Amino acid sequence: MVATLPPAAVLPWSALLDGSADRADAGPVTVTGWPVTATEAAEARYCLLVPEPACCGGCLPGNPAACIEIVADAPVPLDGRAVTLRGLFRRLHDDPCGWRYRLEAAVVVPGGASHRQRVSRHGLSRRGLVAAASLLCLPVAAAAQEVAPVAETVTEARRASAGTFLAARPTIDCHSHAGRVLRVRQAEGRAPFTPLAGPMRAGGLAVACLAIVSDSPTHRVTPEGRIRAFREPEPGELRSYAERGFARLHALVREQGLRLVRTATDLAAARAADPAVLVAAEGADFLEGDLGPLEDAYRRAALRHLQLTHYRVNALGDIQTEPPVHGGLTAFGAAVIRRCEALGIVVDVAHGTEALVRRAAEVATKPLVLSHTSLTTRPRPWTRRITPAHARIVAATGGVIGLWPPASLFPDLAALAEGIARMADVVGADHVGLGTDMMGLVGPSALPDYAALPDLAAHLLARFTPDETAGILGGNYLRVARACLAA
Repeated sequence: MVATLPPAAVLPWSALLDGSADRADAGPVTVTGWPVTATEAAEARYCLLVPEPACCGGCLPGNPAACIEIVADAPVPLDGRAVTLRGLFRRLHDDPCGWRYRLEAAVVVPGGASHRQRVSRHGLSRRGLVAAASLLCLPVAAAAQEVAPVAETVTEARRASAGTFLAARPTIDCHSHAGRVLRVRQAEGRAPFTPLAGPMRAGGLAVACLAIVSDSPTHRVTPEGRIRAFREPEPGELRSYAERGFARLHALVREQGLRLVRTATDLAAARAADPAVLVAAEGADFLEGDLGPLEDAYRRAALRHLQLTHYRVNALGDIQTEPPVHGGLTAFGAAVIRRCEALGIVVDVAHGTEALVRRAAEVATKPLVLSHTSLTTRPRPWTRRITPAHARIVAATGGVIGLWPPASLFPDLAALAEGIARMADVVGADHVGLGTDMMGLVGPSALPDYAALPDLAAHLLARFTPDETAGILGGNYLRVARACLAA
């Protein structure tokens, strides 16, 4: 039996999922969560509140039970950290954008179980996250394991040593949007790039798997300032958008003098002194149910890494952030995997449901990559994080799981290194990599710039052997690429 919500009570996220939140209609409530929007604004009066951090604007939930629409009296900070809000709760009916719940006249609660506890300049501390656990319906033990207890200091000597270590190896970020490559719709695709080659050289990164996103046109902010989480694309729309995305990516490569990775030999030879890009696509929506564009992208755009799904349920399968439609991977998704293997393209199952990943592992004859996520032992509905069982499916193919650095999960690089260590405890260090989602995260990152990579390497070298650290920072992805790409 569902418990009745007390008057003016803290609203638990479980109440949205089981429907008992309806009883709080027209009453004042307090709720803790992560504010997100589809824009890059630092604050907003209109946003969505979700129960755990989102990885990027594309991951805003379409399911109405997974979010609360926020209409605030004063700007709400959008810095990637949790807030506690108080306002008038509304149960919506026939909302034009499909939302079920709204918090009106919302204000940030000072000193709430949120980022305002001032215990870390980067994000939630262990104490802050544990304090918020009851509000987020997380068990305290699960909440407490998500962050490192104390930030470690990296000395100049350790940093210099780590930099030398990185410079001698093919270090690889297996998921990135760096250089502002995603600004396809700004200035007709000619918006200025931000530096990529320079930070890669400075930080010791040899290769960025630089991804376009083909489904972006289906996610927008309406003229009224409301977030429209999804819409159906027009025929040919996403294919055309992807072509523009690839063109912008190649313009960045040319402008900044980056090399292009086409073969496993290219990847193995890459070093940070002469950095390179491996062309990737986040979401195979641009295929539009046809294998033809896949071969076109391979030959014309040098596509070498394909993520099957992103934030809309497409023709390939189901995604973590929406209710399942296909029961996992579709027959077309299986055909795409087989064609990728024939052409020489790394297959990435990030954003896919566990059912999709399980079926992909059955279909694949080569290792899989899950490029950007983190580990959780108690997953919430619609989470982008994965369980140990999910992770082991990828590892069993010989694949790699990239750890990402949202500051809301990992407040600093020491915490990120601990998160990497936890994943290694589950699947083995040989199956862990780094997927920064650079310039694709909604909020702050524990690794905001590639120039900080030596500090992360120093933290990893304190936890792993040199060979294991080299694998995590590129060697493991290289092993997968050697099995997947042309020699």
